[in-house]
Amino acid sequence: MIEERGSVVAVEGDFAWVEAERASGCSGCASRGSCGTSVLASAMGRRRARLKALNKVGAQPGEQVVIGLQELALVRGTLAVYLAPLAGLFAGGLAGEVVSRLPGSAGGGELAAVVGAGLGLWAGLAWARGWMRRQAGDAGMLPVILRRA
Repeated sequence: MIEERGSVVAVEGDFAWVEAERASGCSGCASRGSCGTSVLASAMGRRRARLKALNKVGAQPGEQVVIGLQELALVRGTLAVYLAPLAGLFAGGLAGEVVSRLPGSAGGGELAAVVGAGLGLWAGLAWARGWMRRQAGDAGMLPVILRRA
């Protein structure tokens, strides 16, 4: 389980809104003084992320808590959000290229590939959005408040 600390800012029934500071790997790296990523992270400032978590411990606003997310939920979500649109982009581009080479087509292979790629990307993004909506009610995909900090 992946754990992060945060503070409860609001409670809504069985759920709580938790604010956590977005962590950057740059704070613990030995070469952070000479790394471009470290410079970017410091330029962006410290931003806070707000998320809805299942409140099993009855935490109240203002309390510091530890929230957890199952590793499988993170992997599944990452694959859906990144891999599905990318696969759609490539599949659409390939389909557009194939269609442009069919006998009787008007040609324009590059244009057909670009249009196909755009449509494939759009389809992948639409699928990912629908998948995320379907997973919203799945308790295994939600962050959970594990304990008070």
